[in-house]
Amino acid sequence: MEEHELIKAAQRGDSLSLSLLFRDHYARLVSYLRKVTMHPQLAEDLAQETMLKAMEKIGLYNGSSKFSSWLITIGTRLYIDYLRRRKREQAWQEEQQQALRRMRWQAQAHGDEWPHLLDALAQMPEGIRIPIVLKHYYGYTYEEIGRMLDIPAGTVKSRVSNGILALRKELTDDEQG
Repeated sequence: MEEHELIKAAQRGDSLSLSLLFRDHYARLVSYLRKVTMHPQLAEDLAQETMLKAMEKIGLYNGSSKFSSWLITIGTRLYIDYLRRRKREQAWQEEQQQALRRMRWQAQAHGDEWPHLLDALAQMPEGIRIPIVLKHYYGYTYEEIGRMLDIPAGTVKSRVSNGILALRKELTDDEQG
């Protein structure tokens, strides 16, 4: 069966035709994405995402370009979206680091012992750090924190408790080491 026939059959819902199309184009797509990303695992992930997107959108393929070009366009757009997300995440992380540096500087300027605590807090996962900060620095109840984070109050209480124990251990180890 020729490619245009496979495409028409895939658009009618023939999964075998769709899988044959993907089989015929997958290696070329991965090769292209490896060259663009310079990262083999990312290229594989993007190729998989491209195939899923193409599966969803096969009905929109109008034949104005080659099928391989259509797949490459989808893959390229997914990669550009990935880069944008990564850039936003890096900017957010940089902002968080700057905020942490400012907090350390302010604590040192006031002669507080906070820098060690802030360092220890910074190492904790957000799921533990956020409830601790909300409870012990802002005075919210477990119920209020639970509503804010959309988790049960008991979960908040255990995260705060376990987090405080971890902080104490970390700060004690720092003093001894």
